[in-house]
Amino acid sequence: MSKAHWIDLIYKRRATEAVRLPEDAVPRLQRLAGIRAVVFDVYGTLFSSGVGDISLAAETNRDAALKATLEANGIRLSSAAQDIRLDDRLHASIHRHQDLRRADAIIYPEIDIRAVWAELIHSLVEGRLIEIVAAESIETLAVDYESRVNPTQPMPGLKQMLTNLTSRGVVMSMISNAQFYTPLLFEAFLSQNAAYFGFCMDCAVWSYAEREGKPSPRLYHIAAQRFRQHHNVQPHEILYVGNDLKNDIGPAQSVGFKTALFAGDRLSLRRRAQDPDCGAIRADLEITQLAQIVDCI
Repeated sequence: MSKAHWIDLIYKRRATEAVRLPEDAVPRLQRLAGIRAVVFDVYGTLFSSGVGDISLAAETNRDAALKATLEANGIRLSSAAQDIRLDDRLHASIHRHQDLRRADAIIYPEIDIRAVWAELIHSLVEGRLIEIVAAESIETLAVDYESRVNPTQPMPGLKQMLTNLTSRGVVMSMISNAQFYTPLLFEAFLSQNAAYFGFCMDCAVWSYAEREGKPSPRLYHIAAQRFRQHHNVQPHEILYVGNDLKNDIGPAQSVGFKTALFAGDRLSLRRRAQDPDCGAIRADLEITQLAQIVDCI
């Protein structure tokens, strides 16, 4: 099926529970001079996620969702498959692909979910657990499943904030733990792609493309280099906005970005109070609404 179908799946299965502030959410704002670019995390910052983040390696029981995905896309389950947790096999494949990256000395490995799904389908066919009747693409299977287990919605005020930053000539981009379908969130919920709202896609850094995930500082170094190359913007002129002290704020600060902790969604805020590595991390800003970014730069 086409990209339009994937976008439709994401929108139809959107999260419906209202985004709520954490109990300890208190804005801490100041004016940051000299900011020329704003870079965002995606899940938990621009878009609220039903599980608080991208859901690939979650170990909760999602067998029913996986089987429904297969059956909805032209794949018939054998009688033997009914009594087997196929999502365990999906998780095992994800871990195998992560281990391959660890073998290359990658501390925070990331996978391309398309390779995982291709391996899963091959193994299920070989094990005679499924029969392909009229299968859709691997990409469609991945989007269908993700939209079932991880419903998303735009954060309140997202479109207006992007419009305001664009009108002021602020360059924007993203550094995100993501998969190939992540950019489709913009089209699903805002009816336009990210570039329409002023995002520089040449500067965007996606974990699946780099095969490395947050909190690896390498992702932030890549973004810094791309901003120098494409816009002559230096790290101290970039504000990075994310919801996680460890995955977002710490590594962004390590390459010289200014930072804003997004504390506007109780599902996604990660202060990491029990993590000794995060005790000294303090963002330049703490925001509870995306609109506050506009007032601080």
